[in-house]
Amino acid sequence: MKIEYRKAAVSDAELLIEIYNASFYGDYIKYGECPAYGKTKEVMEKSIIEYPKFIIMCDGKPVGCVSCKEKKAKVYEIGCLCVIPTYQGKGIGTKAIEFVKAYYEDWDKLTLITPSDKSENIKFYTEKCGFNIVSTENDSNVEVARLVLERQLHV
Repeated sequence: MKIEYRKAAVSDAELLIEIYNASFYGDYIKYGECPAYGKTKEVMEKSIIEYPKFIIMCDGKPVGCVSCKEKKAKVYEIGCLCVIPTYQGKGIGTKAIEFVKAYYEDWDKLTLITPSDKSENIKFYTEKCGFNIVSTENDSNVEVARLVLERQLHV
């Protein structure tokens, strides 16, 4: 299984909509809403410009996306990490976090939010990737957990 990352261009909007919709359909059904599900082409094009995205390729096939943006010096927000369901559980998400850490090599802190009741997400980010939950907040009708990974400085 060969995993590669390709920087998304505005022309990838429809492909990314397909990936997001496949990845977030379960959240849309569970919560009755999901900001990553059902985006229009125009909204996705704007998002690609404002929030850099990388298409995750597995053996040449697009299977996911990771997006990340510097919020302030050395602090990066992971806006989206998604893998289509048939490719989940194969280590692709873990490799995507490693990719982000290598690509944004000056990072001191990575942050993200995920629904607090999605135990598989919480377990993935805390146990496999080393993030810590620092707070919870409401995003519309969904309680989300804010997770942070801080770089360990070696002395």
